[in-house]
Amino acid sequence: MEKKRSNFRMWLLVWGLGLAGQICWNMENQWFNTFVYSKIGKDPSIITGMLICSALATTFSTFFFGTWSDRTGKRRHFISFGYILWGIFTIAFGLTEFISKDLYVFLGIMVVLADTVMSFFGSMGNDSGFNTWTNDIMTDFNRGGIGAALATQPVLGTILGTVVGGLLVGSNDNYMRLFLVMGAFVIIFGVISFFALSPADDVEPHKDGSFWHQFMTVFNFKRFFSLKELVLVNVGVCVFFIGFNVYFAYLGNYLIHFLGYTPDIMGIVEAVPLVLAMLTAIPVSKFINDGKTAEVAIFGVIVNVIGAIITYFVRPASVDPTKFFNLHVFLGILVVGIGYISILQSTKVWSKQLYPKDAKGQFEGIWILFFVLLPMIGGSLIGQAVVKTGGETFMDEISGQMQYIPNQNIFLVGGLICLLSIIPFAMNLRKKKS
Repeated sequence: MEKKRSNFRMWLLVWGLGLAGQICWNMENQWFNTFVYSKIGKDPSIITGMLICSALATTFSTFFFGTWSDRTGKRRHFISFGYILWGIFTIAFGLTEFISKDLYVFLGIMVVLADTVMSFFGSMGNDSGFNTWTNDIMTDFNRGGIGAALATQPVLGTILGTVVGGLLVGSNDNYMRLFLVMGAFVIIFGVISFFALSPADDVEPHKDGSFWHQFMTVFNFKRFFSLKELVLVNVGVCVFFIGFNVYFAYLGNYLIHFLGYTPDIMGIVEAVPLVLAMLTAIPVSKFINDGKTAEVAIFGVIVNVIGAIITYFVRPASVDPTKFFNLHVFLGILVVGIGYISILQSTKVWSKQLYPKDAKGQFEGIWILFFVLLPMIGGSLIGQAVVKTGGETFMDEISGQMQYIPNQNIFLVGGLICLLSIIPFAMNLRKKKS
């Protein structure tokens, strides 16, 4: 009976903390960008600054707290306090709305700074804490289930975050209400984890000299590059998400400012096809349990690229933004979602299986390097260049800054880059079969 209770608690925490974290990440990745376009200015440079600084903060935080948690073995402390601070600074981000647009440069700096601080503590709770904890508890019996959870949670987070976020923002652009509710939601789960996690969730501490010596050992990439299969997985993830971030960072603004949807309707437009796409996680988990992670990853890339190409051909003239359903938009998001789920589900399990047992926290940091830092820097810079060329522009009378509307080219460029990620995945597949 005790084992059943423990198992129930484990899955409750896997899904509760995972969803809370992914909903908050979704809000940062999607609603922060639409917040900037609606309240600050239609300036992709601010979004690029947010993405790059946020990625740097996330990466450093994951390495720093990953090393710290490996040395102490107390994952639970990082989860609980990280989530609570994450929620607090999410609410604080919304306060930038009340800075005058006359102070445009200062306003832009404060938006980027607020996002950076929020990401730092978000990574402490979610990346260094929660993700490493799920690696600690992974076994041969629950690997497929945890992989399915970790893969579907970003999609569920996108669905819930988009639908609920759109309803909270509404047609009157009430972003402060969104940040208050979402921030409080994450704080609540941080408090729950404080009481639900116990010393039984700790792992054996691993110390290698001083803290900073151990921190710097992860940057000795000889150990990482000796794990050739892990290197190829991470390179494939990096290339794919560079392409993915070219269009995903501007997806909300594309739907709102290019196709003409209001935030509340846009939430439904995104959510319905993603709900259907999420169902593919069930058969995909079976292939992963059978050891076909490389095949699933390649399948995910191909499907995602097809979805990006479908979306590229959507034009405002063929969309009625007052209606929830448009077949062309629906198909594009559905196919993109199926590919996205397959990639996340396969590569997260694939990489975690290859981590050294004595440095799981630090190697989670290497995952963030290839999954977050490099893709966000590369994807945001390429996306900014695409948005600033070939799209609609106009001058904002208050700030005196040029404004840019995202255009359909983000899907074409992003999809073509995603396609290149097949190469490292296929190289691993060929090695396994040889």
